[in-house]
Amino acid sequence: MVSMGHEDRPLPPPSQAVPGVVTRSQPLVYGVVFLLGLTGNGLLMTVLLKRRSNLRITEIYLLHLALADLLLLLTLPFAVTQSVAGWLFGEFLCKLLGLIDRLNLVCGSLLLACIGFDRYLAIVHAVPSLKNRRPRTVHLICALLWLLCLLVSMPNMVFLSVEVDKDETAKLSCSYNNHGIHANNWMLTNRFLTHLLCFFLPFVIMGYCYTAIIITLCQSQRSLEKQGAIRLALLVTLVFCLCWLPYNITVLMDTLVVLGAMPEQSCHARSTLQQALIVTESIGFSHCCLNPILYAFIGVRFRRDLLQLLAKRKCIRKCLSGQRAESLGRVSVSEAVTTTTSSHYI
Repeated sequence: MVSMGHEDRPLPPPSQAVPGVVTRSQPLVYGVVFLLGLTGNGLLMTVLLKRRSNLRITEIYLLHLALADLLLLLTLPFAVTQSVAGWLFGEFLCKLLGLIDRLNLVCGSLLLACIGFDRYLAIVHAVPSLKNRRPRTVHLICALLWLLCLLVSMPNMVFLSVEVDKDETAKLSCSYNNHGIHANNWMLTNRFLTHLLCFFLPFVIMGYCYTAIIITLCQSQRSLEKQGAIRLALLVTLVFCLCWLPYNITVLMDTLVVLGAMPEQSCHARSTLQQALIVTESIGFSHCCLNPILYAFIGVRFRRDLLQLLAKRKCIRKCLSGQRAESLGRVSVSEAVTTTTSSHYI
């Protein structure tokens, strides 16, 4: 993501000034997140694209979500390099990666809100929402969402530049340097937009929609199916909150310090806050790895399609042949809140 950290770099902030285990472990953590996220989202996109002409509504959102997560994850190697050796990739990539980073963070968060809202329409307002849930409409919504996020992210290309860092290491840094006080104003605006679009707005939408879904399902008679759907709704909201709430709280504290709303900190307190920013940002990035699991791979349909895809490449024929027929009757996680196991809510 476009870092809202202690120096507001376009990528997860370099941490030369932050001593200890946290700093040394940052490249390892981002490396693990990168590999797991690349694998999970790559497989998810592959499975969905194999049947792109027959995607369901939620699956269209999932396809765009996987793309946003993948593009966001591709910025991590640059972030790790910057944390170790400074920015080595020139001004153009500084601006471009800052744009890509912010664009996909905002878009991914809003797509999660769209998935929750779509499930809300499918279950709470099943009959009236049918005409509004056509695939063409969903593709248009996603295109408009990408455009909106692009417009929000464009100023990063204006204010980002490469300069020598002011700490004792004197390494190059990709940060908000251009246009003086205007860059600082954009940095603060950027933090506010990130709080709003990447956490609070999606969290409010997801919380409201999934609460309404749970109430509706509790009033239904499909006891076994509704239990799985309710668990999924709670899990999706809880995981999103646990991943991004600590980071947003930490960044808010740092913003208050920058604005002078909190008293000046000692060197130790400032170092602790910087370490907290790194740790909580790493937790937030792990959400990119969890999305494929939460929204897809626990589901029977995705597991079946994935196994079939791998079997065609002679990877796991034995695993595919050993699939039990009764597993097809389980609740699909990608559809558990939208459809449970039937079409009654579509």
